[in-house]
Amino acid sequence: MSRVCQVTKKRPVTGNRYAIRGIAKKKKGIGLKTTGITRRRFRPNLHKKRIWFGEENRFITLRLCASALRTIDKLGISKVVRQMREQGERV
Repeated sequence: MSRVCQVTKKRPVTGNRYAIRGIAKKKKGIGLKTTGITRRRFRPNLHKKRIWFGEENRFITLRLCASALRTIDKLGISKVVRQMREQGERV
């Protein structure tokens, strides 16, 4: 299963990790130097949640990021499920 939030569609993105050494100029050093750059991934903060869906009288299990949980708190689960179904997501 891919690391994608079912509500917000957040997915892993790539970036860089910098290895730095030296003493900062404001601490009377010669400055910070980058000694290595490696690729890394920023992964979404996913959680598997079982939420009661009152309209259909059943639980639904969703793979959500933390921001999607806040969206569900704000809008309500019924509105979020309706939007997901309009986008073609199977719930």
